[in-house]
Amino acid sequence: MLRRLPSNLVNQIAAGEVVERPASAVKELVENAIDAGAHRIAVTLKEGGRTFLSVVDDGVGMSPDELQLAVERHCTSKLPDDDLSDIHTLGFRGEALPSIASVSRFTITSRPAGADTAWSLAIDGGAKAKPMPAAAPAGTRVEVRDLFFATPARLKFLKEPRTESSHVADAMRRLAMAHPAIAFRLESEERTLIDLPAANPSLLDKADAARLERLAAIMGREFGDNAVAIDANRQGFRLTGFAGLPTLNRPTAQHQYLFVNGRPVRDKLLNGAVRGAYQDFLARDRNPMVALFLEAPPEMVDVNVHPAKTEVRFRDAGIVRGLIVGALRTALSAAGHRASTTVSDAALGAFRPHTGYSTPLPYGSPGGSGYAPIPRGLAEAAMQFMSPFAEPSARVEAAPADANGTSYPLGVARAQLHETYIVAQTGEGVVIVDQHAAHERLLHEKLKNQLESEGVKRQALLLPEVVEVGEDGARRLTQRAAELADMGLVLEPFGLGAVVVRETPALLGEADIQGLVRDLADELAEMGDHLSLKEKVEEVCGTLACHTSVRAGRRLTVEEMNALLRQMEATPHSGQCNHGRPTYVELKLADIERLFGRR
Repeated sequence: MLRRLPSNLVNQIAAGEVVERPASAVKELVENAIDAGAHRIAVTLKEGGRTFLSVVDDGVGMSPDELQLAVERHCTSKLPDDDLSDIHTLGFRGEALPSIASVSRFTITSRPAGADTAWSLAIDGGAKAKPMPAAAPAGTRVEVRDLFFATPARLKFLKEPRTESSHVADAMRRLAMAHPAIAFRLESEERTLIDLPAANPSLLDKADAARLERLAAIMGREFGDNAVAIDANRQGFRLTGFAGLPTLNRPTAQHQYLFVNGRPVRDKLLNGAVRGAYQDFLARDRNPMVALFLEAPPEMVDVNVHPAKTEVRFRDAGIVRGLIVGALRTALSAAGHRASTTVSDAALGAFRPHTGYSTPLPYGSPGGSGYAPIPRGLAEAAMQFMSPFAEPSARVEAAPADANGTSYPLGVARAQLHETYIVAQTGEGVVIVDQHAAHERLLHEKLKNQLESEGVKRQALLLPEVVEVGEDGARRLTQRAAELADMGLVLEPFGLGAVVVRETPALLGEADIQGLVRDLADELAEMGDHLSLKEKVEEVCGTLACHTSVRAGRRLTVEEMNALLRQMEATPHSGQCNHGRPTYVELKLADIERLFGRR
C-alpha cells in the first residue's frame, strides 16, 4: 500500500542529505547569516558540535511570523521570482533549518533591527512549539543541542570532538575567504580557533587588497608574500584571486580553494584546470597554493545539483577551464624569474654560524662581555685591511652594473662552485644559481615557443595503427579530429568503434599510441577538450630540455655564466625548473650580516 510519509520523517530523510556532520550544520547556518547581511558572525562549539553549537549574527533578523515560516520545508526569501536559473544567494532551497531542527533540540531567536523585542522558537526533534518573546540584540541566534539524537545511526559515524571541530573550522575558513568584509569567530571548549576581524575599511574600496589580507590570515603570511594576482575575463565569466608561485607548493591539494559566485565548491573540472595550468612547473607529487574566485552569469551555472551545494555544473565547461588555465599561466609568466621568498628563508635556516670555540665570540652588542659596539663601516674597512687576500679584484664592489650603469636583478657572475653552482653578486646580496636547473627551464620555454610559432611537427607512421575505443569514444575523437590534427595527431574513423592513427607529434617519438588515444577518448568524455594532448607534448618538451641542458659538472666561463643569468632575467618561469624546484637562491646582504652577528 502506498502512503504519504509523516513530515518529521521526511525532514529526517532530507537531513541525511543536507546535514552530514556538525560542520554541515554550521555551514548552512553561517551561509544564512551571510545572506541576512551580517557584519559579525560568531560560532561556539561543545564536543565538536555534537552536544552544542550556536551561530550568532547581527543580520536583518526575523519577525515572529517569519520565524515560523523559516523552519518549514521549502520556505525561503531568496527566490523572489521562483527562478532556479537566477540565484544570487548562498542559500535557496529552504531545507537547512527544518532539516537541522528535525534531528536535534533546536532553538532560534531573532529580532529585526528597530523591533521592540526578540522572539524565540523551540523545536525538539521536529516537534515545533509556539514563538515566545525573548531578550536579545538585533540579529539572529541559532542554538543546536544534541545533534542527531533523533537519528542514532548517524550519531555513531561522528568522529572525536577535535576532528569534528577541525571540519567546522575548515568550512568557516572557506566562507571567510569569500567575504573579507565580515568578521568571523569560532570558539570550541573555550578556545578560540578562528578570530578574523573584518577587513580594514580603508581596504574595502580595494577588493584585491582586502581579499589578500584575509587570505594571508588564513593560508599563511608566506602565501600573501608569494602570490600573484589573477584578473581575467572571457565571454561573461570573470576570474579573480591569487595564485602562489610554483616554488611555493605543498604535497596535497588541500590548499587549493575555489569559489563560484562567492560559494565555496569542490569541483573536478576546476581542480583539473589548476593542475593543467601548473603541470609543467611542478613535479607530479606537488600541488600549488591558490584561491580563485569565479564570477559566472547565473544562467550559465547550475548550483542545484547537490543538496549540500558543494558541486556546480557549467553550461560550457570548456570556457571555464580555458579561462582558468590561461589566466594562471599569464599571471605566472608575468612573475618572470621571481621565486618565492620561502626558498631563501629555507637556505638561511640551513646555515649554522660556527666559531670553532665552545662559546660564541662576542659581537659587540650593548651589555655583552664588555665590548663596545664597532661602527659597521669601520668594521668592514678593518676586515679588508687586515685580510691577506685583500687584492683589488677581491674587494667587495658596489652594485654590479652593465656598461650603461644599470643593475641586473640576478647580478653578475663571480664564481662557479663544484662546476654546478654559479655565484653572482647583486646590489643587495648574493645569488646562487643551479646551472642545470636554470638551463633546463630556459630550454623548455624555448621549445614551447617554437611549438606555438611553428606548430607541432608530425611524423607519419610507416604502418597506420588501428585503435579500438568503442562507438562513443570513436565519435568523440572524430568530432575533434581537426583540433587533434593541430596538435600533431592525425586520425580518422575506421569501421565501427575504432579509429586509425596516421600521424603523431614528432616530439613524442616512439609513444604508446594505443594508450595515448584511449586516454584521450576517456578524457574527452570527462572534460570535453583536448588539453591532455597538450600536456603530453609539453611533458616531452620538459624531458628533452632536461636531457639537453647544461649538466652539473661542466665548467663554464664567466661569459657563459653571465649569459645564463641574463637569459633567466628575460625568461618567464625561470625561477623554477620543470619539476618545481627553485633554480636560484637569493640571500640579502642584511641576512648574511645577521649570520655573522653584524646586525
